[in-house]
Amino acid sequence: MTTHNTGEFVNVYDAFPEANKAVLALEMACANGPLDPFIFELVKMRASQINGCAYCIDMHHKDARAMGETEERLYMLPAWREATVYTEAERAALALTEAVTLISAGHVPTDVEADARRCFDDETYANLLFTIAAINVWNRLAITCHSQPGHYRSHKTPLR
Repeated sequence: MTTHNTGEFVNVYDAFPEANKAVLALEMACANGPLDPFIFELVKMRASQINGCAYCIDMHHKDARAMGETEERLYMLPAWREATVYTEAERAALALTEAVTLISAGHVPTDVEADARRCFDDETYANLLFTIAAINVWNRLAITCHSQPGHYRSHKTPLR
């Protein structure tokens, strides 16, 4: 007979360390790829907003600010289509982020994919897509594991 943990929460990272290592390896590969680090953080913020992951919003807001991202650009992120503070590449990345994150509503539109492919070379496009996939994994883990926002401290350094 199998018994199950009846505690309040399970630390899935400790309970299945090989999977945690695999997701961390994906995260590191994405972070070290050719994608612009500001786009990297904007993508993570936007997906986290869509998914309602307060822990990840807190983390990526703090990381973006530590790198030198402006408050204006972070405040405008939920309304990026109407804002004029984002580049063409950032807009393409945000559109792809929304389409992939909301994939249950329909497949990624061909024009969204084409815009992203026009703005990024193959390696950077792949880096972007894996980054979007990775943040969606992290969001689902953080939400399900009841990760609490507000305690994260960034270790990023200014880039601007």
